[in-house]
Amino acid sequence: MKNFLPFLGLLLIAGAAHAQQPAPATGQTIILKPGQMQVQRNPAANRPDRAPVYPGGEQAMGLFFLEHINYPEAAKAKGLNGKVLVNATVNEDGSVSNPVVAKSLSPECDAEALRVVSLLSGWQPGMRRGRPLPVLVQLPVPFGEAGVMHVEQVRRQPARGRHQ
Repeated sequence: MKNFLPFLGLLLIAGAAHAQQPAPATGQTIILKPGQMQVQRNPAANRPDRAPVYPGGEQAMGLFFLEHINYPEAAKAKGLNGKVLVNATVNEDGSVSNPVVAKSLSPECDAEALRVVSLLSGWQPGMRRGRPLPVLVQLPVPFGEAGVMHVEQVRRQPARGRHQ
């Protein structure tokens, strides 16, 4: 149970994953946020109508990270905490390819994040007009305290006045 609490935060962190289209020719990345996407009258040919979805949603992805991330000993010794942002393509068949570190934490954590993201499979692919297409996604992979969720308990104060 103690090992589960640090990764409850993963459920919230995984929610920060953003779906985005492959980079345009200008090299600028366009981020498409799930829930804020809408069908356009004349959209770009590679823009999805529906972003890729990990099976079981964000909670399942958080549990996947919980089960598969091996916090590197060198990072533990240095007390490193944070997230490695990884860009990867969710292909038409739901597989993940071409993971690349977008924001580094340390060489050890970066390598572990790439390893774990490569294991993610079974995605529902992004869709464009009812047909699957490859979509670039960005995933935050937490290490150390970055995966810990702090819960504050609030005590109820007894009502005063009526029954004293």
